[in-house]
Amino acid sequence: MEYRMIWDYHTHTTYSHGKGSVEDNVREAVKKGLKEVAISEHGPGHLTYGVSMAKMKKIKEEIERLRPLYPQIEIKIGVEANITTKGNLIDVKPEEMDFFDFVLAGYHYGILGAFSIENFIFNKIGRGKNDSVEGAGKGSLLVRNTDMVVKALYENNIYMLTHPGDKGPFDIYELAKASSDTDTIMEISNWHPYLDVEGIKRASKTDVKFAISSDAHSPNRVGGFLGGLKRAKEAGLDMERIVNIERI
Repeated sequence: MEYRMIWDYHTHTTYSHGKGSVEDNVREAVKKGLKEVAISEHGPGHLTYGVSMAKMKKIKEEIERLRPLYPQIEIKIGVEANITTKGNLIDVKPEEMDFFDFVLAGYHYGILGAFSIENFIFNKIGRGKNDSVEGAGKGSLLVRNTDMVVKALYENNIYMLTHPGDKGPFDIYELAKASSDTDTIMEISNWHPYLDVEGIKRASKTDVKFAISSDAHSPNRVGGFLGGLKRAKEAGLDMERIVNIERI
């Protein structure tokens, strides 16, 4: 293997819709030789698998219990906040941000005030027909989606934008410019097909940095990165811009 993953900050457990425990994910991360791993459950605003702050506190307690048992790896708590048009534009409140080691954020269905129904319909029957940047008019779904995410990036201290381009039309170049301006990493997901090859090419025209994440929903997927790496190579991305892999 030419590269190895250093850290995986995007993993899920049974606290949301994952299939393993916090410790299961940590064990797998140790097995894969990672230096750091994080549990980053979905923010509380998701209607079906959002995780309340009360449960986040239990996750943090579990992580604190595990840290002395696994001294060879750094275990962190994150959150995959859901982007919306309401409040501070993500479902983690400003006063809750410091509870986490970092905040990831991404677009998902099942969030109030986030064009979920329109994007769901578009993604099922319209993707590829009306999602071009050139054809997007003022007020189009692409423009509204892009504006929503860009505003969320500028409003909040977001460490990484998860699977950008997934579940609806977005102007990836505009997301990348905003991510670069706000020092936000763009995720190349090993689970979702986004960023896709074309998205990586568009984003790489800016100074944005990238990370590959497993978005693991089962322990065996923790530390997975080869699919994301393959897309990055196909896009001709300079591997030095991916901050969480290193050449062996």
